[in-house]
Amino acid sequence: MSSHTPSFQWLDTPDALDAACEQVANASVIALDTEFFRENTFFPVPALIQFTAGDQAYLIDPVAIPCTDKFRSLLQNSAVKLLHACSEDLEVFQHWAGVLPEPLIDTQVVQGFLGENPSMGYQKLVEFWMGETLPKDETRSNWLVRPLTPAQCHYAALDVIYLLKVWMLQAEKLDALGRRSWVDDECASLVEQAGRSVENDQQWYTRQRQLWRLTPRQMEAYRLMTVWREGETRRRNMPRNWLISDKLLFAIAEKMPSNRFELAEVEGVKPMLIKKEGDALLAMVKQALHCEEAMLPMRWPDPMHPAFKSRFKALKKVITAKADELGVAPEMLMRRRDIETLVMQDLAGEPLTWPSGWRGEYLNTELAEALKELAS
Repeated sequence: MSSHTPSFQWLDTPDALDAACEQVANASVIALDTEFFRENTFFPVPALIQFTAGDQAYLIDPVAIPCTDKFRSLLQNSAVKLLHACSEDLEVFQHWAGVLPEPLIDTQVVQGFLGENPSMGYQKLVEFWMGETLPKDETRSNWLVRPLTPAQCHYAALDVIYLLKVWMLQAEKLDALGRRSWVDDECASLVEQAGRSVENDQQWYTRQRQLWRLTPRQMEAYRLMTVWREGETRRRNMPRNWLISDKLLFAIAEKMPSNRFELAEVEGVKPMLIKKEGDALLAMVKQALHCEEAMLPMRWPDPMHPAFKSRFKALKKVITAKADELGVAPEMLMRRRDIETLVMQDLAGEPLTWPSGWRGEYLNTELAEALKELAS
């Protein structure tokens, strides 16, 4: 168990928050964390925001106060901002502060580049580096209730205090391996992705593992419906599945209904959905039906087809060998989806989207050779 009883300050007025920002204004590294609630909304509801530059943690009450300009500036100053598994935290900052913390270092990403489990949880990370076991009791507690219990405040304060200590040890090993620039690139792209939510809506459909079952026209219908759903759930601030699930959108795209009767025949479509959203869904199916051939998405290849499997296997072999050589997990070099994209482009005779930066230097020559060997 952690022997550490953290020192923390509760901030529930704009003046107190601004004074705390001045305390850490000259720090070179600031650790951040958030607690939030997300059961019945699209956007996370911020319940607590923690930061520290040393042994004193600051706990902001976002229920009581809006973000101040000073804290906004702190999030964007030249200090390194530390987070662990940052994707949802970035949404909290985007929504509450209107800005994203940068320059960013995600300690989970760092761990992946140090050859460890690239999805290591925070408690495991602290145990790995510090030999300390942090309390877990408060992980699922209600962070919106006020006042927070002393146990909740201790838990929240330790989260950021230990993050700083872990990073100091990680940074040493990272520098010894000469991989700091890899981490900087990766984390900068996480911030960039988080800031492009509406652009990302356009690509949501590619997450569907069964896309190969759809014709290009069905795929366009599915794409249009996912873009619409993402925009609507954001606008109405409701969870995706409360409006309509990916599974149901996929079923509608498979059937391509032309009227409400046909829409009602799609398994899982309920009368209330037809009443509220039926016209919008049918309009998108119609739009896909009338889309010019040249504008349709490319047919997704069947992952079980021999031509696809042989290419995927050859590229995966190159990536696994290179990952072993570097002592990192293969997914830190190239994600499955990116390998699939390369295979699809190769099968379609399209220009290939090669990995860029340091990944490209390590991989591209051998990836190209692997594909060339299959073609010959």
